[in-house]
Amino acid sequence: MFDSLLPPLNEHNLPYPDTIHPIVVHFVIAMVLFAFVCDIISYFTRNPKLAEVSWWNLVFATVSIFIAVIFGQIEAGLAEPYAAAVSALNFHTLLGWSLSGLLAALTGWRYVIRSRSKDQLPIPYLVASVVLVGLVLVQTYFGDLLVWVYGLHSIPVVEATRGGQL
Repeated sequence: MFDSLLPPLNEHNLPYPDTIHPIVVHFVIAMVLFAFVCDIISYFTRNPKLAEVSWWNLVFATVSIFIAVIFGQIEAGLAEPYAAAVSALNFHTLLGWSLSGLLAALTGWRYVIRSRSKDQLPIPYLVASVVLVGLVLVQTYFGDLLVWVYGLHSIPVVEATRGGQL
């Protein structure tokens, strides 16, 4: 009934030219990692300018991760994953939603620290940042697995799925 209202899917099984999720998510990964590096350097050098750079990277990463999750959900739904890829995709999805909440909470915590004009970041915040970076690296691994091992949205996998070979 509603199929006529939706745009046709291309050879990547998408209604637009190529995947958007990886493009947006790479910004998130870079901003989170750069924020962490700035925080560590700021902590040891006591340079408040680096802490400010880190803060703004966290703000933009927080906004961007929700955009990445939305496009990730759309593209995961259109991927039609085969049995071997399902568990990796499910874990990647769960971790993506969890990371969006964790990043938002960490950014909120950072806002409180910043508004109190602390000269130095507290150790518990830096430990939480290490956990965030670790989870981002795990999430990156599973995203790479979905693209480079399972080939989701690649033309050969889409063709095999459409042909009933997967």
